[in-house]
Amino acid sequence: MTTPLTPVTAPPPKAQAAGTTMAGRRDKTVSWLLRRGGLHLVLLIICLIWLVPTVGLFITSLRPRPDIGSTGWWTILQAPGLSFDNYADVLGSKGMSAGFLNSLFISIPSTIIPVLVGALAAYGFAWIKFPFRDTMFLIVVGLMVVPIQMTFVPVLSILNTLNLNQSYVGIWLAHSAFGLPFAIFLLRNFFVMLPGELIEAAFLDGASTLGIFIKIIMPLSVPALASLTIFQFLGVWNDLLMALIFIQDPNARPLTVKVSTLLSTYGTEWHLLSSGAFLIMIIPLIVFFALQRYFVAGMLGGAVKS
Repeated sequence: MTTPLTPVTAPPPKAQAAGTTMAGRRDKTVSWLLRRGGLHLVLLIICLIWLVPTVGLFITSLRPRPDIGSTGWWTILQAPGLSFDNYADVLGSKGMSAGFLNSLFISIPSTIIPVLVGALAAYGFAWIKFPFRDTMFLIVVGLMVVPIQMTFVPVLSILNTLNLNQSYVGIWLAHSAFGLPFAIFLLRNFFVMLPGELIEAAFLDGASTLGIFIKIIMPLSVPALASLTIFQFLGVWNDLLMALIFIQDPNARPLTVKVSTLLSTYGTEWHLLSSGAFLIMIIPLIVFFALQRYFVAGMLGGAVKS
C-alpha cells in the first residue's frame, strides 16, 4: 500500500519578507561592525594613551612620599595608601593657594574682555558696511601671524609708562590684545553664516544695532563663543612667559609661576610637584568638559569660509 506524499507548503509572502528583512539587518550590523569596529578600537586606544599620564599624575599626587620613591603609581592596588595631605601641604605652607586665586583673577577677566570685544568687532565686520571693511579684516587676520615675543619689549615699556605693571590690569590688557585677532577671525566667520533674514526682519521691526547683537547674534552664537572661551581661558591659565614679564609684583603671580618656583626649590619632592601640577590641570579640565558639547559646533562654524 502506497503512503500518500504530504505537499510542501511555501511560507506566506509576509513571512518571507520578514525573514529577508531580519537577514538584511544582520548583514548591515555585521558590515557596520567590520567597518567601524576597528576605527573605534583605535580611537579607544588613543584615548587611553592620552588619559594614562593624567591618571598617573593624579594618583601620584595622592600617594605619600616614601611610596612614590619606592614603587610606581601603577602598584596602587597592591598598596592603596591615598590621602589629600600633599594638597593640604602645597596649598597651605607652600603658598599655592594664593597662586591659585591669582590665576583666577588673571584668567577670568583676560577671557571675558577679548570674547566680548571680539564679538562686537566681529559683528561689525560681518554685518555692518563701512569703508575698507574687508581690508581692515585682512589686517586683523594678518596680526595672527605676528609672534607675540616681538611685542614684549614695546608693550612692557608702555605698561611701565602707564604704571600698569604692578597690578592685574597690565596682564589683562596684554592677554586681551594678543587674543583679539583670533577672536575676531573665529567669530566673524561664524556670524556671516547666520541667516540674514533674521537680521533684516529685526531692522524692519525697529531694532537697534546693539539690540540685534544682544538679542539675536549672541544667543545664536553660543557654540562659537564657547569654543573661543575654551581657547582663550586655556591659553591664559597655562601661560608662564607673559606672567613672568608683565607681573612685577611677586604676590600677584599666578599658579604657573608658583609651580615653576616649587620645581626649582623642591626639585626632588615629587609628592609636592605632582600635587601642584594637578592643581594647574583641574580647572582647565572642568572648563573643557563643561563646554565641550559646544566645542565642535563652534569650531566647524568658525572654519567655514564665507
